[in-house]
Amino acid sequence: MRIVHYMQDIDFTGGGPPRAVVDQVATMFARGHVTGLMTTNVTDVPEAWLEPTNAEKTPTVEHLPEVRGSFGRFGRAAIDRLSQVIPEYDVVHVHGVWEPANLQVASICRDVGVPYVISLRGMLDDWSMGQSALRKRIYLAVGGRRYLESAAAVHCTADAELEQSRKWFPRGRGVVVPNLIDLDPYAEVPDPAAAVEAWPALGEGGFNVLFLSRIQAKKGIEHLIDATALLRERGTDVNVFVAGSGDEDYVQAMRDRVRSAGLDDRFHWTGHVGGDLKNALYSACDVFALPTSQENFGFVFFESLASATPVITTDLVDTRFEIERSGGGVIIPQTAVAFAEAIASFQAGDRNGPAMGRSGRAWTLANLDTSTVAGDFEKIYAGCISD
Repeated sequence: MRIVHYMQDIDFTGGGPPRAVVDQVATMFARGHVTGLMTTNVTDVPEAWLEPTNAEKTPTVEHLPEVRGSFGRFGRAAIDRLSQVIPEYDVVHVHGVWEPANLQVASICRDVGVPYVISLRGMLDDWSMGQSALRKRIYLAVGGRRYLESAAAVHCTADAELEQSRKWFPRGRGVVVPNLIDLDPYAEVPDPAAAVEAWPALGEGGFNVLFLSRIQAKKGIEHLIDATALLRERGTDVNVFVAGSGDEDYVQAMRDRVRSAGLDDRFHWTGHVGGDLKNALYSACDVFALPTSQENFGFVFFESLASATPVITTDLVDTRFEIERSGGGVIIPQTAVAFAEAIASFQAGDRNGPAMGRSGRAWTLANLDTSTVAGDFEKIYAGCISD
């Protein structure tokens, strides 16, 4: 098949979705398909893909002009280029809902008769729809609903995501397939040595909790800060490693919250961490904790489980049933008290962290097997083309 993906920004600091796109393009190319990537931002596109001399050896990258204007739409040059590129493919996979340029890509697909698939990326979840609610409803009314309902398939990563989202495209076709994860780096449990070298506190014998995500209000880090303060009040100290970046003002507000709670000696701010060092950090910590308000999939959960590190997260996550079913996760309310109690249960040995980590790792490697998930996407694409 000939498959091209469109995502406006391929920048891994934006979270899991850009990584999902790169992994999916790479995997489909490796499986023998003609694959392409269209984007306005190539920050984290693999460098080899951008080398003209590698044209036959890598996926094709179409670096489009930036969107422009207050509505973030493509100009004429980009539209003309898209109109040339899209007919070269059998199916277009568009990622996201709220970018106006996505509607332009879909419109070209309809004009030239190429089916398109949309990955929602959690954007129609109840929590997400509660943010800027009026603006989103207007957007759906003036073109967003047609965009969704004209898609050959609307991709969700969990049953819980489809259940929340389907009301916004009642005449559309929803499908559920987990995100495609490159599990090669987890063939063996990652070696924690590099993380311990980078942050020596990891090797000092304390109980280490990892928060790895964008630092923004949605991710709920304040609940973890308050949980750490509660544990200290009860005579228990833990180390919290905060791996991620975010808006400077918000990050500073969270640092001030830590300082006000007298926890500067407990919190370690690493900044954005990626690659092998990120995997070493998962492995070096005792638990991964994310008090998030919403995740449709959450790469970080399954990376942690694949690293044999158990997960604590909220009942607001779409993949909560899968995480719990893995045997490596604890699903709780989004409160500081609940997180304090869950962390304490691991620290005290009431929960067997290493055993849960092994269970979660085995489940993840079996159920998110790259070949199996890629095959499910191939079936979706083939069905779209044949319809």
